[in-house]
Amino acid sequence: MSQTRRLPASLQADASDLALDGQLCFALYAASLAMTKVYRPLLARIGLTYPQYVVLLALWECDGLNIGELGERVSLDSGTLTPLLKRMQALGLIERTRSAADERQVLITLTRAGRDLSTAASAIQEQVACATACSNRERQGLTQALQQLRAALLSNADT
Repeated sequence: MSQTRRLPASLQADASDLALDGQLCFALYAASLAMTKVYRPLLARIGLTYPQYVVLLALWECDGLNIGELGERVSLDSGTLTPLLKRMQALGLIERTRSAADERQVLITLTRAGRDLSTAASAIQEQVACATACSNRERQGLTQALQQLRAALLSNADT
């Protein structure tokens, strides 16, 4: 059983401060909803959902991942990822093939159509960047801070 970690008094939140707008978790949740709201119509124009887009981002970065690697990269479990990949295969964006080295492994590779969507994705990134009203430096700083927060939370989460 894991121990509850106690913060130094100087870092502890006031227990009486339960205002919704003062909660980090709600700020992250609301920002995520707002980000998805911006992405949804842009991605719909190219026939993608946000989860499909995230999978394509991972594959544009490193094509030929197995399902486990891809799931880890995009933070989706196999129960969620497998049907998503089946739909993407039906759309002609990816191929799923057994690894020659280990037939238990299914490799996910981009088709030409999947690779070609990266051009449209670049335009979408520009539109989303404008919607944030943040400079490149500010967006990079936010991204880095959120990655650090995620790592800290995962290292302290009960699994």
